[in-house]
Amino acid sequence: QVQLVESGGGWVQPGGSLRLSCKASGSTLDIYAIGWFRQAPGKEREGVSCITSSDGSTYYEDSVKGRFAISRDNSKNTVYLQMNSLKPEDTAIYFCASLKEWSGAWLLPESYDAWGQGTQVTVSS
Repeated sequence: QVQLVESGGGWVQPGGSLRLSCKASGSTLDIYAIGWFRQAPGKEREGVSCITSSDGSTYYEDSVKGRFAISRDNSKNTVYLQMNSLKPEDTAIYFCASLKEWSGAWLLPESYDAWGQGTQVTVSS
């Protein structure tokens, strides 16, 4: 089994930056990719970004392209989400999740096998 722990959330003013971390433990060799999701109050969980473990291919949801950057440090079993130019609509709980088999449907929560507990990101003035 894979265990995931997020960190790095907090409060930031619009236009500010935050870097989230997702540390994996357990059966990390089973991980094909790690994705970041977010869920705002009253809304469904949505995919934000994803990175593959092997070749580091990256994927982004349209609303965060050019503002967010996902990266990985395989030696630390950690994936990062650098979030710049944050907007109030980015406010949500952010989750990381891992998947074992790639279907291409990285935006779908049901594609993932393990989830972290989430970290709150609040963007407001």
